[in-house]
Amino acid sequence: MKQESRNKDQGNFFIRYVKSFCHALNGLWYALRYEHNMYIILLATIVVISAGFYFQISTVEWLFCIVAIGLVTATELINSAIEAICDRVTLKSDPLIKIAKDTASGASLIFCFMSIIIGLIIFIPKV
Repeated sequence: MKQESRNKDQGNFFIRYVKSFCHALNGLWYALRYEHNMYIILLATIVVISAGFYFQISTVEWLFCIVAIGLVTATELINSAIEAICDRVTLKSDPLIKIAKDTASGASLIFCFMSIIIGLIIFIPKV
């Protein structure tokens, strides 16, 4: 049944892309509701954007801020997806699952640290 629906949609690429877009929005909405780190990221985003307007940062500085915000958010979403898949596979202690979850979290942490450094480089001279 699902294959028939998929074949119908292949004739209309616009419908497929709208559905894909809606699935992506659902993923973002889920993360905002249930992933506690997304609250921190959202708060940091609001602070950075507000500070950017307040200090009238340059276009290049805006680009660095936008890329940093995007990378941190995207990495956290990927981390959440990896954790969900790992939890689906098993909730028992498994060394490989631990590695997968820990390294995904580590990637997210690296982007957070990079973003903090970018923010310090941009905003400290303005303060």
